[in-house]
Amino acid sequence: MKIYLSNINESWVVDRFRRDWYKNNQPISTESIKEADIIWIIAPWKWKKVPKKHLKTKKVVCSIYHIDFDKFNEKDIKEFKKRDKFVDIYHVISKKNISEVTKLTTKRIVSIPFWVDQNLWFQITNKSNLRKKYGFQESDYLIGSFQRDSEGKNVNLPKLIKGPDRFIEIIKHYWEIDNKKNMKVVLTGYRRNYIINKLTEQNIPYRYFEKTNIESLNELYNILDLYIVSSRTEGGPQSIVESAITKTPIISTDVGIASEILHEDSLFNMKNFTMSKPDVEYAFNSVQKYLIPNYFDHFLELFEEVSK
Repeated sequence: MKIYLSNINESWVVDRFRRDWYKNNQPISTESIKEADIIWIIAPWKWKKVPKKHLKTKKVVCSIYHIDFDKFNEKDIKEFKKRDKFVDIYHVISKKNISEVTKLTTKRIVSIPFWVDQNLWFQITNKSNLRKKYGFQESDYLIGSFQRDSEGKNVNLPKLIKGPDRFIEIIKHYWEIDNKKNMKVVLTGYRRNYIINKLTEQNIPYRYFEKTNIESLNELYNILDLYIVSSRTEGGPQSIVESAITKTPIISTDVGIASEILHEDSLFNMKNFTMSKPDVEYAFNSVQKYLIPNYFDHFLELFEEVSK
């Protein structure tokens, strides 16, 4: 059995998953699609880059991360149906995704969240030195958001499924109601324009680390007092497992894999976010089953199933 992962090259987290797979599963993987028995379409939006002659003759696994039905139009449905003809099994990254994909296909759907590499993401105990490194005081209350929040070509428009408007509402509550005047917001990643504009309007201090490598990102998780996921819809997000493995306090809306990793007290909606509280140990213990290399076995079982 040889597995080929479709190429991406978009400087996104899926590129990292592809690299992780090839690095850790060399005996059963190939970079040559001709030699493959199974094609893993790990980036479904780029499925047309895979030659149809191979899609027709090989087994196909297709990953789906989430479907925003508010924007999923007739054109999107037709595109899904065209790809669906070649797919043998769908892979989704949370149990919540199953109900979304079921609306569009009768093919088998398997939920397997992505892995976490504990060699890249881990707790650092010396927080004081880390804070100094990034220009923060030990007394600062640091709240993090490392997810893209702006929409499309107009980077000033909010990507509402990510909930940046909700994030701002929560931050304003901490700043004004809870009177956390020692609070600073820590941002990373691309397209953070919406949140930056709103924080600037409210005179709420923030630091933006636009281009960070994984080592720096791991360190930034480790300086936080709180990470907030305020999304309306998610496949993952990967920030949940990264927060969990680094023992970063996190609260989240009940999206994606949140309920599979976080304690129920750490989940919130916009009516009860003031009541939510992180449970670092619960999240850390929950994420242990996703560690590599053992967690790859779940994917191997999937590929063995599709190869039959």
